[in-house]
Order: sequence, then C-alpha cells, then structure tokens
Amino acid sequence: MNHRDIIKAPIITEKSSDLAMNNTYVFSVDVKANKTQIKQAIENIFNVKVEKVNTVNVKPKKKRVGRYVGKTNKVKKAIVKLSEGSSIEL
Repeated sequence: MNHRDIIKAPIITEKSSDLAMNNTYVFSVDVKANKTQIKQAIENIFNVKVEKVNTVNVKPKKKRVGRYVGKTNKVKKAIVKLSEGSSIEL
C-alpha cells in the first residue's frame, strides 16, 4: 500500500486547530491502516518525527432521504503527536 493511499486528508475543525498548537494533528486515514503504517506514512510524506499515534473508528450514521434509508461511510481518524521541533503546514 502506498503512503499516499493511507493518509486521505487532514481534518480541519475547531478542535483540531486547538490540538495543532500542541503539535498534534488529525488526519482521515484508510480504514484498514494500523498505527505503524500511519506513523510511517506521516514520517515519509511530511519529513517529520512522529512521537505517538491514536486512532478513532467513527461508525456510520443512518441517513434518510424521503422513503429511502441508507448509511454514511465509516471513517477512521488518526490523531498524530509530533516530537518537539517538528511541525506540519496545513
């Protein structure tokens, strides 16, 4: 699996902006990726040193349009803590 396939996009919200001040960034990642793969991908793409990776699996929500019922896609978030002196420009 390619490193760019693992990391899909940064998640930019009010909470993630507050975390960025503490050298912590949030990314949307592939559902099948594990913490080691995420760490290697971040280090290779952004040329930084990763200290810690936490992951969150977000379950799909039920949505309804008229009489049709469906679900949103499931998402995996990675909360990445970088070592001192490293930063990412988003």
